[in-house]
Amino acid sequence: MSQFIYGKNPVKQILLTKQGVLEVFLSQKDKEIEEACRKANVSVQIVDKKTLQKLAGSSNHQGVVAKIEDYKTYEVDDLVEAKHSEYGLIILLDELEDPHNLGAILRTADAVGADGVIFKKTHNVGLTPTVAKVSTGAIHTVKCAPVTNLVRTVQDLKKKGYWIVGTDMKGEDYRSLKYDFHTVLVIGNEGKGISRLLKEECDYTVTIPMIGSISSLNASVSTGILLYEICGRRHVL
Repeated sequence: MSQFIYGKNPVKQILLTKQGVLEVFLSQKDKEIEEACRKANVSVQIVDKKTLQKLAGSSNHQGVVAKIEDYKTYEVDDLVEAKHSEYGLIILLDELEDPHNLGAILRTADAVGADGVIFKKTHNVGLTPTVAKVSTGAIHTVKCAPVTNLVRTVQDLKKKGYWIVGTDMKGEDYRSLKYDFHTVLVIGNEGKGISRLLKEECDYTVTIPMIGSISSLNASVSTGILLYEICGRRHVL
């Protein structure tokens, strides 16, 4: 199977990996993209903008579309074995709906060297061209593991030595933890938050204090703040 990604930065990023790109389509000549294609041994076609829009499923293609192999996914054990530092760091998403949130979370996960992202196979945004574009290539560098049951997955990770940190408005200040343990950071749905059954599995719940009139932060913004706090505490950045 194949997918299409679009936008100059996402296409350039995946061409740099020299993996998974089958063909690139341009609306006009682009020396930078064409040189990257040459180095990656990928063929280029010049096509009209209507063709690009059809391939991308969007008019926001910036004149560049790449046909790629289907997005690669992993097993949870692959994420556990991929620990980049002394303590593991996995992000678990509870029915996230906005592809822009997922794309931004993948981008931050790549930036801090997180071991991967877990989400449900159903009732959650999956790996799509929009996610790929927002992630600016991180969709290909961050290990993503779709699972059937989040609660069971968390229970299995606990047996492997992970502690579960959920996000909740009534939680303790996120700066109060040292995060000196294998961590699964649970991010809830944009509107409903973390489901009751999953929250019951959390060892800690944390919140980001706010003094303004807005009661909550965007899911990807919250994730970014928390990931950098965790990695800062661990002195890995």
